[in-house]
Amino acid sequence: MSEEKVSVAGAPAVPAAAPKHRDPLALIVRFQSLIGLVLVAIGGIIFSPRRHGEILFLNPDNIANIVRAVSETGIIAIGMTFVIITAGIDLSVGAVLGLSSVVTASMMISGGFGLVPTILAVLIMGIVFGAIQGTISTRFRLEPFIVTLAGLQAARGLALVVSGNQYINISYGDGPGLAPPVFAVLGERLFNNTVPVATLVFIVFAAIATIVLNTTRFGRYVFAVGGNERAARISGVPVSMVKISVYAITGFAAALAGIVHAGQFNFGSANDGMGYELTAIAAVVIGGTSLFGGAGSMVGTVAGTIMLGALANILQLNNITPAMQLLATAAIIVLAAVLQSLVRRREGLGR
Repeated sequence: MSEEKVSVAGAPAVPAAAPKHRDPLALIVRFQSLIGLVLVAIGGIIFSPRRHGEILFLNPDNIANIVRAVSETGIIAIGMTFVIITAGIDLSVGAVLGLSSVVTASMMISGGFGLVPTILAVLIMGIVFGAIQGTISTRFRLEPFIVTLAGLQAARGLALVVSGNQYINISYGDGPGLAPPVFAVLGERLFNNTVPVATLVFIVFAAIATIVLNTTRFGRYVFAVGGNERAARISGVPVSMVKISVYAITGFAAALAGIVHAGQFNFGSANDGMGYELTAIAAVVIGGTSLFGGAGSMVGTVAGTIMLGALANILQLNNITPAMQLLATAAIIVLAAVLQSLVRRREGLGR
């Protein structure tokens, strides 16, 4: 085919611009969580211990344990994705989970509240807590890292006050000091005892978040704020509202995870959720969401969450120490961040 020419008002014809090819490294970063999940699954099959010829990693009970174990951090990671896309961060989510588990247990056991009032109150508490942090960060132009670090301390302190620094055990039945038996469903499995209810909560929340992020005006605003806040403001995007809203969403996610935690383990403790914020951030970053803002996906976050859970599981099956598990996770996070930085530099050079 002859080379296409373009001419304007008698100007010399010039060749049309050649279509840009996608940077292979950018494609790897975009799908790094899916690629990583496949590699971890393959490694799990290869290195899994075997019992009577059965690959323990692929045992249905083991798979169920993996998805159950990541459900709480996965719920938090879904909320965290909104915040990181706007180039923010929320370090308080693990502490908010602990506060939510304590308040959930306390309201039902000590307060005598029913299931619905308790769940609504805890979710609203999480939304308000997140919105307050977002408002402080936005209105006073403070770094989210500092604001949410203070929020972490505040949530832990409130949890200690509510619980009296004691475990609040949840017993089920009718009458004072007993929680509604239906709440125990969160610790059960459905579909022939194969799918944990906590995992279903995670999946449903992830599906809703995916729709919100990819198909709504609010989702477009989230990407716009993270991509270029100044340009978004000039274009009429309510930047402050969007920033406050994403922290409210993260607070909601942490509260929901706290409710699920209390239902799974039948107690609430001020120490619940310690370190969950780091695991959630790791899942989001491994999932391809840019720490610089403006890019990310819920599918990637879900894949990153499952990948971390599968990696931890295969290391446990092989009796690898928790210290080595932490080192392996840290190496993966650093690798993901380095790849993001390289892509950002190459795109900057390309422009």
